Amino acid sequence: MIRLTERRDYLAANGGRRAAMPGFVLQARDRGDGDVVMRIGITVSKKVGNAVVRNRMKRRFRALAREVLPQNGLAGHDHVLIGRAGGIERPYPDLVRELEKALRRVARP
Repeated sequence: MIRLTERRDYLAANGGRRAAMPGFVLQARDRGDGDVVMRIGITVSKKVGNAVVRNRMKRRFRALAREVLPQNGLAGHDHVLIGRAGGIERPYPDLVRELEKALRRVARP
């Protein structure tokens, strides 16, 4: 898994499929370049909370992505997790189930 670092990649992912969950929104876009590498991007806006809360949420999302994406992620896709206000209070096992559900949802044709 490779991290998204450029703004244009996040903007491109915005045009892909999305699945909204209580703690986050997942965006997934097929790059169509023939490469099977999964890329991940994480973003949490200032609406969610102060810097401590945002950084904590990003750490949780990185751990979540490391755990779930290797088995359930979409090969050749860019995945972007966008933090929502209720995401920091959600139990970690719930976030795992929600990410698995969101990945199934965006994988449907």
